[in-house]
Amino acid sequence: MKKHLAIFLFAVFSLGLSVHPVSAQAGSSVKGVCKDAQGNPIVGGIVVWKNLDNGQAYPLQTNKKGEYFSLGISFGKYNVTLYQNADDQKAGKEMDHVNGVPVTSDETSIDFDIKKNLEKAAKGEGLTPEQMKQRQEQQEKQKKEGSTVKALNEKLNAAKTAADAGDYDTAIAALNDANQIDPSRDLIWFKLGDYYRMSAMKQTDKAEKDKRLASAVESYQKAIDLKKNIVNDKDPNAASSLSSYYNNLAEAYAKSNKVDDAVKTYELSAQADPTHAAQAYFNTGAVLTNAGRADDALAAFDKCIAVDPNRAEAYYQKGVNLLAKATIQGDKTIPAPGTIEAFQKYLDLAPNGPNAQNAKDMIAQLGSAVETSYGNKKKPAKK
Repeated sequence: MKKHLAIFLFAVFSLGLSVHPVSAQAGSSVKGVCKDAQGNPIVGGIVVWKNLDNGQAYPLQTNKKGEYFSLGISFGKYNVTLYQNADDQKAGKEMDHVNGVPVTSDETSIDFDIKKNLEKAAKGEGLTPEQMKQRQEQQEKQKKEGSTVKALNEKLNAAKTAADAGDYDTAIAALNDANQIDPSRDLIWFKLGDYYRMSAMKQTDKAEKDKRLASAVESYQKAIDLKKNIVNDKDPNAASSLSSYYNNLAEAYAKSNKVDDAVKTYELSAQADPTHAAQAYFNTGAVLTNAGRADDALAAFDKCIAVDPNRAEAYYQKGVNLLAKATIQGDKTIPAPGTIEAFQKYLDLAPNGPNAQNAKDMIAQLGSAVETSYGNKKKPAKK
């Protein structure tokens, strides 16, 4: 009985010994060195080895020398992708890749050298015929774009020179020529709208003035449509530009006596770039003031003040509009609540401002002493 047990244990032991060598041959090792565009080691980079047969991925992190290494990579064909860091990996922003890498029992080494790759790409080395064709097409496209931009800049500069000299017709002609070269540039249409609007104010003939203002509106709208259709998250000035386009379109509407259109468009300007909303609301108040709509103007100036409590001119204009709400009792003028406070706040913020004397005169006429600190005015002496 003991003999049989010994034979059984020996068989089990032998079977165990025979299994381990097979398991050890089931995987291989991979390694490499990663360098960036400056030739420096990529520290904390992620190299993902993805098995094309079963989809299994092995993300490997580089050390301080830009090196990565791993054992136990199963045999098969792999796509190898380099990422700057884990965040870029999650976002899918790769730096480089190599496809169809076979992993066998031998150690596999894949290095990434972005600097050398860029140098080779610049020389056209290592490119397939299709890649070479794409590269040539891209270069031709860039060359054409450079030529177009140069021509447009020449037209823009010529237009500005003419406009600065008051020759708006020449400026308009130059930008119309620019639109013949490339009608897809929002800045060209925006500046064309400016010159149509400015030239309209010099016209003595009403029909010609209205015609040029209409052209300004059309040009601004074209600029806005183009800007809104451009997807460029890298442009930090996109919102500011769009806000400016709306602002000047609103001014063209105002010059055309289309007050409601102007008000709506100033609101779009404020929405496009909230950091400049105070200016849009101030402009709204100015248009409504000129239209004699005091209540609406007051609401606009209050919006302006809410966004920018230190805009002195908004308080002055608020005071001017509140004057329209004053009442007469006997031989005295009774100002609407907040009138004197608005003028006083203006003086507090801009004691030497362009409307300082007017504000002082208004306060004096309304029977209140002028103070230098808002909210602390002295009461008139009792007689």
